[in-house]
Amino acid sequence: MAPTITARLASTPEMLACFDDDALVRAALTFERELAAVLAEHGVISAAAAVAVARACEGFDASGLADAAAHAGTLAIPLVARLRAAIPDHAAAVHVGASSQDVADTALALQVVQATRLLDRDLDGLADALATVARGHAATPALGRTLLQPAELVSFGMRAANWLLGIDAAQGRLAREYRAACRLELGGAVGSLFALGAVGPAVRDALAERLGLVAAPAWHSRRDSIAGLGAALGIVIGAIGKLARDVSLLMQREVAEVAEPLIAGRGGSSAMPHKRNPTGCQVALSAAIRAPGLVSGLLAGMPQELERGLGGWQAEAPVIAELYALAHGAVHAMRIVAEGLEIDTTAITAHASEAATTERDAALAAAMWFVDEALAMHDAAVARRADRYPG
Repeated sequence: MAPTITARLASTPEMLACFDDDALVRAALTFERELAAVLAEHGVISAAAAVAVARACEGFDASGLADAAAHAGTLAIPLVARLRAAIPDHAAAVHVGASSQDVADTALALQVVQATRLLDRDLDGLADALATVARGHAATPALGRTLLQPAELVSFGMRAANWLLGIDAAQGRLAREYRAACRLELGGAVGSLFALGAVGPAVRDALAERLGLVAAPAWHSRRDSIAGLGAALGIVIGAIGKLARDVSLLMQREVAEVAEPLIAGRGGSSAMPHKRNPTGCQVALSAAIRAPGLVSGLLAGMPQELERGLGGWQAEAPVIAELYALAHGAVHAMRIVAEGLEIDTTAITAHASEAATTERDAALAAAMWFVDEALAMHDAAVARRADRYPG
C-alpha cells in the first residue's frame, strides 16, 4: 500500500494526483499518440497507423505495468510493447524515432505543466493575503527583532511586506525556470534524430507545438533545466518556510502577537488539550527541512555521461515530484494561515514600546515607506500574472 498518510501530511490530493501512476501513464501515452499523429503528417507512417496508435492509447490496459517497468528498467519498454501488441498490423508505427528517455522526459514535462499551474494558484493567493496584511498594518508599530533580540521600531505591515517580497521573488524565479524546463524531449537513441532523417527537426517542432512544450535540441545529458526547476522549487519552499518560522515565533505564548486561525480539529494536542499548535507552520517548516537534500540530489546528477547517462536522469522524476508535493503542501497550509491570521495589535503595540528607538515617528514613517515600495512591486507582479505561463 502506498504511504498515503505520510504523503497527505506533507501535501495535497491535487498535487499528489499530478504525479501518481495514472498521471504518468497518461502523459506517456499522450507522447506516443501525438508522436504518431505528427509522424503521419510528415509521411513517416500512414494516417491509418496513426489512428490505430491513438486507439491503442485510448484502450491501454495499465494493469501490472509497474512491475513490468521495474523489470525492464524503464516505463517505455513495457508500454511500447503493449501498444505494439494491441495493433499488430501497425506495430512498426509505434514509437518511431523515439527513445525511452524521450518518453520519460516529455512525460515529466507534461506533469510539470499541470503541477506548476496548481502551485501557482495558491502562491497567488498567499501573496495576495500577505499584501492585505501589509496594507492593513502598515502603520501598526512593532518591535523589530534582530538575532532574536529586541531592536528598533518597525511596523507589523513592514514585517508582512518582507514576507510578501520573498514569496513574490520566489514565484517569479519559478516561472523563469519553468519556462526553461518545459521542453519536449525528442532525440532518439543518441539525441541526433538520426532515425527520422531530414524530417526529424520538423517532426520535433510540430510535436512540441501539439504538446504545448518548447522545441529544442535533445537535452538527454544536459540537465541544467531540471536542476534549475528543482532549485526554484526549493527556494519557493524556503520562502514559505521563512514566513512559517516567523509566524511560529510570534505565536509563542510569551509573545502572542499572532495566531493561526482557529479551525475545529486542527492544531490541538493529544496530551495537552489546552494547547494551540501552529500546525500550518509545522507543514511548511517540515518541507523546508526536507527540500535542500532533494535539490542537492538534482545538482549531484548533473555530470551525466556522454550522450545519455546512467542513473542520473532516472533519479530526477521522483525528486521533482516530491519537491512539488512539498511546495504545494507548504503553500496550501500557509495560505490558510495568512488568510485567517489572527493579529493582536494590543500585544504588538505593547511590545513596540521596548524598541530602542528615540525618533519613533521617523522610524515608523520609514517602515511605511518600505510597505509602500513592497506593495508597488507586488502590484507590478500581479499585472504580469497573465504572461507568466503563456499558452
